[in-house]
This record gives sequence, structure tokens and C-alpha cells, in this order.
Amino acid sequence: MIDVGVNLTNQRFDKDRKEVLLRAQQANINHLVITGTSVTESQKALALCQEYQASFPRFLSCTAGVHPHDADHVSGNYLDELEQLAQSKYVKAIGECGLDFNRNFSTPEQQQVVFQQQVQLAHKLSMPLFLHQRDAFEPWFAILKPYINRLPAMVSHCFTGTKDELEQCIAADMYVGITGWLCDERRGQSLRDIVNLIPLNRLLIETDAPYLTPRTIRPRPKSSRNEPCYLSYILAEIASITGKEIDEIEKCTTNNARRVFGLCPT
Repeated sequence: MIDVGVNLTNQRFDKDRKEVLLRAQQANINHLVITGTSVTESQKALALCQEYQASFPRFLSCTAGVHPHDADHVSGNYLDELEQLAQSKYVKAIGECGLDFNRNFSTPEQQQVVFQQQVQLAHKLSMPLFLHQRDAFEPWFAILKPYINRLPAMVSHCFTGTKDELEQCIAADMYVGITGWLCDERRGQSLRDIVNLIPLNRLLIETDAPYLTPRTIRPRPKSSRNEPCYLSYILAEIASITGKEIDEIEKCTTNNARRVFGLCPT
């Protein structure tokens, strides 16, 4: 299994990050992609890949980008900084980038400017996009539409949208990341109703740790912090809902992740 979205730079991992990685390996995780959400966090993500290369060889890679929440705070040369980060062999995609009109921690106008710039950067560098979208599908898709089939891959990270939005993403040949949101029958029911529409050759799995701990974990963990070692619960829930074999889903999602992020088999 490959976890394509882990916020490993989050301070909730500061006290036991190495143990988190060990538990992930023990849980049959082959690789983690650390999410970059700002220039600073992307720098930290790359530093973690480099720091743990000796003790966890070929186990970590990362993305480099600016989350829409941080769009109001970019520096004048942030694109140059992202491009410099992207030269590293550990950086596999531009992102997490996109639009979030649910919280609007940054203004919608600035979110769109910064998103557009990162899409253009990914095109310039011929790199995949790791994408965020919440309550902003139409402008988000409009920015991406000219680049469909002009980028190596687009990943709709932590998909929680509607059936119509999912169908548009699939028609655009996007990959769709499924998280522990699927394991929550309260707020995740709409996703549970449509997850079977995702072709296996477009499916990715991710924990988005430390967020979105699967509610299906038994016994319930004492900590609310999510970890990569819980990735199998998402896999199991997809299998339970779709009726597909766990082994088949695991094989396909692993191969998809290797293809999207250019990962060599370990």
C-alpha cells in the first residue's frame, strides 16, 4: 500500500515521528507521500525525506505547493522557491494547491491567482498536480480545464464532492484520492454512495494524517490522531462498499500511486 497524502510535518508528529514511520512499515505500507501546504511546510517535507533516507530508504517522497488557506501569505518569489524545491528527486508533484471557498481563510480572488500560478508551474515543469477543492468546484475545474491532458497527472486529493463532480473528474482522467472520510457514515454517506463509480485505474488511497481518523477502527484508538498505519481501514471500507477484493484494490492503488508519482517498486 502507498499513502499518497500524509501531513507528516504536522506538529502532532513531533514527539514520535520515527515511531510513526516504523508503525507504517509494520502495517504493510510501502511508501508515504508527504504533503507540502506552504513554502515553509514544503521545505520541511523535503527535509524529512532527506533526514530519514538512511533509516527508511526509498520510503518517503513529498509534494511542494501552497494550500488555498495560505494563498494570502505568499511572498513575491514563492513560485521561484517552489520551482527550486521541485528540482529535488524527492519532490513528486506540485501541491497541495487549489480552492477552498468553505472557510475562505484567504480571499477567493487571491486563491484563484495562486492556484492558477501553480497550475502553470506544474505545466512548465511537467509535474503532476496534487489538488484541493472544497465548495469551489466550478472555478476550480475551469482553471484546470485548459491543462487536461497537458500534465502527467492530476490528483483530486481527499475527494468529498458530488456524483456530478466525480464524473467530471473521471472524464478528465483525474486520479481520485479517498480518505477516512469514507469510513464516517455520518458525514461521508454521499461519498459512500458513489465510491463504486471510481474506476480502479483512477483510485488512490490516503490517510491525510493526522486528520480524518477512520471511525471503523476497532478497538477505537485512544488518540484522535490519524496515522499512516491506519491506511488499511480505508482499503477495507472501499472493498466492503464496492464488493471488490481487497487484494485487487491494494494492487491497483499501489500501481496507480507509483505511476502518478514516479515511484520505483521497493
